[in-house]
Amino acid sequence: MQREEKQLDSALEAIIMRVNDLKTAIAAMIFKVEHEYETLNWPNFLDNFALISGHLTSLSKILGHDKAPNLRNLTVLPLRLSPEKDEDLLRLTENRIPTFAHDLVPDYLRTKLEPQAEQKMMQLEAKAANVNIDTSHDYSKQMTQYTKVIGHVWDIANKAREDWEGEVSTRATQAQTSSAADTHALLAAVGMGKGLKSDSIQMVQSGVNPVANSMMVGRPGNQQQTPGQGPLGNPPMGQINKAPSAIKTNIKAASQIHPYR
Repeated sequence: MQREEKQLDSALEAIIMRVNDLKTAIAAMIFKVEHEYETLNWPNFLDNFALISGHLTSLSKILGHDKAPNLRNLTVLPLRLSPEKDEDLLRLTENRIPTFAHDLVPDYLRTKLEPQAEQKMMQLEAKAANVNIDTSHDYSKQMTQYTKVIGHVWDIANKAREDWEGEVSTRATQAQTSSAADTHALLAAVGMGKGLKSDSIQMVQSGVNPVANSMMVGRPGNQQQTPGQGPLGNPPMGQINKAPSAIKTNIKAASQIHPYR
């Protein structure tokens, strides 16, 4: 009896270690699927699945070993049922089972699947058994083609992203062709006259058009103006002569052309 108990303890210890490894691999796979789905690709997913499959194979070898006790002949019975919180049970189950009550024992000590899950499993096994070899090869070819298409699309997306990042960096390194200070100075000069020369302001106040004067000075063959004339040959301000008009007008009184009289 002591030898059998020692074998049972060692087998249970090895089984617990393999189950913990399996649990860690499953948790890592779930974490990648939930948080790293943007960068997760099909080969990495298959690697994680292969790791889980390896842990299951190791667990099956331990259970099928000659020195391992036949666990099917052993029965687990609850020694005490209580609806109160059990700290030892909470620690052993990694904070998953706080109490060992009557309504939880049938689920935790179940040796078979639930009827619905067992029926679903039987349907899947029957469907897998009916699939012939040719159909499985076709599925494998389709999966390979689908993987190639996904890889091609992934390469195109990466290339487009690299091109876009290159364009952004090129635009950032281009030489600046405008000056904000010059733009503000120009707007201030046009809107408020800030920074203009005093001689131009004096010419405008005295009645001389600086633009026209510069045009006349720069024009070839320009004759010198007479002292009594302003720019462009016009008389000075205050001496405006009315030119005779060749059109005769006949202005009548408004009372003579009233339409209602």
